Amino acid sequence: MRIRGIQYLKNYEKAGFFLIAGPCIIENEKITTEIASKVIEITDRLEIPVIFKASYRKANRSRSDSFTGIGDIRGLEILKNIREQFKIPVITDIHNPAEASLAASYDIDILQIPAFLSRQTDLLEAAAETGKHVNIKKGQFLSPASMKFAAEKVSRLGNNNILITERGTQFGYTDLVVDFRSVPIMKSLGYPVVLDVTHSLQQPNQSTGVSGGLPELIETMAKAGIAAGVDGIFLETHPRPSEALSDGANMLKLDMLEDLLIKLKKISEIVQQF
Repeated sequence: MRIRGIQYLKNYEKAGFFLIAGPCIIENEKITTEIASKVIEITDRLEIPVIFKASYRKANRSRSDSFTGIGDIRGLEILKNIREQFKIPVITDIHNPAEASLAASYDIDILQIPAFLSRQTDLLEAAAETGKHVNIKKGQFLSPASMKFAAEKVSRLGNNNILITERGTQFGYTDLVVDFRSVPIMKSLGYPVVLDVTHSLQQPNQSTGVSGGLPELIETMAKAGIAAGVDGIFLETHPRPSEALSDGANMLKLDMLEDLLIKLKKISEIVQQF
């Protein structure tokens, strides 16, 4: 069986949306493979196209003692192994221009630009030059219309394989809100729009130096995204979020994934009628 590749995203119309899911960061090979296996088992059964997500390194952490990864090469090797073992596309964050070519060399299908870096011209250009798909997360400080300029930094180099992801807008110092008007505004740019459900429910800038979250609202946020017409749902998931080494406060418990996706498919079927 050949790796399904990014082109199979074009088949998401049947399900109504595609899914980007996985843990926040690669903690070790065992837990990452366990999550991938479960996510793929569920999405295959529900016929929802999926891209497996995991960061091989986290460069944006509040505290210097936060977990940032198991080593770039080892993390990328694990992602490549998952891609080959399960025959599905994979996505990971990059943080500087050199990482674009490094990640691409490990057959990463989608290079993800973190929200805080969505205006970094040299990073966007380096990602574009790999020819890979580029998922640009909208900065918490940017308007949806301004994502036109981030996308243009990629497309002007001849790479139109772009996704744009909504992940909330800063609301005060310690909260985020999603303005669902951003979905049609960003879709008007001509690229698939994804809703990052779990990061939109983060509560950043806590006095502990560790972000909080509102995981009890994951279902509500995801349902609203499907109703608003997003093309993809992004969420981070873990068997035991309380033990996760990064972003556990806003992750979906893995055993809740199937029930959520069933509900989202039902909503999507209704939305597609209009």
